[in-house]
Amino acid sequence: MVLPLLYLAIRASEAGLTEISEVVFDASSLEVLARSVLLAAVVTAVAVGIAVPLAWLTARTDLPGRRVWAVLAALPLVVPSYVGGLVLVSTLGPRGLLQGALAPLGVERLPSIYGLPGAALALSLFTYPYVFLTVRAALRGMDSSFEEAARSLGSGRWATFFRITLPQLRPAIVAGALLVALYALSDFGAVSLLHYDTFSAEIYIQYKSAFDRTPAAILALMLVVLVAAVLAVEHRTRGRANYGGRNSAVARPVPLGRWRLPALLFTGGVVSLALVLPVGILVYWLVRGLAAGETLESVWESAWNSVFVSGLAAGVAVLAALPVAVLAVRFPGRVSGFVERLSYVGFALPAIALALALVFFGSNYAPALYQTLALLVFAYVVHFLPQALGAIRAALLQARPSVEEAARSLGRGPLGVLATITVPLARNGLVAGAALVFLTTMKELPATLLLGPIEFDTLATEVWNATSGAFFARAAGPALLLILISAPPLYLLTIRDRVK
Repeated sequence: MVLPLLYLAIRASEAGLTEISEVVFDASSLEVLARSVLLAAVVTAVAVGIAVPLAWLTARTDLPGRRVWAVLAALPLVVPSYVGGLVLVSTLGPRGLLQGALAPLGVERLPSIYGLPGAALALSLFTYPYVFLTVRAALRGMDSSFEEAARSLGSGRWATFFRITLPQLRPAIVAGALLVALYALSDFGAVSLLHYDTFSAEIYIQYKSAFDRTPAAILALMLVVLVAAVLAVEHRTRGRANYGGRNSAVARPVPLGRWRLPALLFTGGVVSLALVLPVGILVYWLVRGLAAGETLESVWESAWNSVFVSGLAAGVAVLAALPVAVLAVRFPGRVSGFVERLSYVGFALPAIALALALVFFGSNYAPALYQTLALLVFAYVVHFLPQALGAIRAALLQARPSVEEAARSLGRGPLGVLATITVPLARNGLVAGAALVFLTTMKELPATLLLGPIEFDTLATEVWNATSGAFFARAAGPALLLILISAPPLYLLTIRDRVK
């Protein structure tokens, strides 16, 4: 876990303080820093503005079809940001579908979609489910007796929401907003397609074009420091709230009355923009490409590569996370706490910085591993291990240790107890953790581009290669297949227990 961060520090330190200062305080570096912070702030604000009302409507009101809307509102999470960028460029960009449709009416040019507006729109539409899922879960588990007491004392619905409900939701909102902010800071595909330079795009350009890659390592460390600052702000602002307990009162659905139609329009509009439109545009380009002679032969091999490497990463991540979770839950203490916190280092490291560190490490110290499947899977596991660890840890906390103690008292050894007792008890967490790692690995782009073996294409790299050359019809097939394959893990994670 500390290898990538340590190597970046060593690589950057080789430049000396003078060169480090020149890179850090260069006008272009400071501009990239400002642009990255601005993008993260805008995307986070928009995502929260979309997700909180949507979560409240689907969890606390009599919105017609709210269970179906809850499912549809979560599904944009399977759409990678670079696929969203592809949809925006092909629809609203120069010579895009909208421009072609309006040309007969005399419209020669549309406002540019490139830059901050396009990048913020693409990231907001496909990251708001992070906030939506956490806030909706908090609303479903929140004790409604506080709200009912406020209403009985004469407080109106809006006053009750802002004074009672919203403060209790602050930890959930901040937790989801943190994921959105980190995603926006580390995103590479959407910002590159929409020509908005951030740290991730600049690091990739430096790595590919510059003979001396030390500046790329320095920029990567700047990004790591920025991520650390975001984590520190989140820690100070998240607050604490007790959503409920065993005897929590279940909230009765709030009647929308005359607001029912606006609520339906809002919910339907978000789902249309974030799910229906991207899928519809991709289907259009796919049909157009097939009619023009495009083939899907290479897509199936890339799909197999994606499923294979994602499944491998999910399995290895679960195997690596299980002993850490057992240590943290069954043997709490300073050492186990340190090991658990150390496991989150890779997740805090943006994928582009992690990949850059492993490129340096592999090419200089482990050439036998450089551009191999083993190093790529290693990168995935380092980056996504906390996702498996969190799910397994939660499952173990719900399992009684007395069963394991009884097995030990009957003479079964530690490994036997782990295999026959602990693993079955944590089965739900193991499955959920593997599904989450599989889902995120399927969409991962920068680490795959930099660390993937030669001629090892995945659906993510297929979409990127085709889109970067403006071959939208060629990108549609792998993009749709990526969404289709990613949907079942999301169902496993969210739908099964959130639409009741």
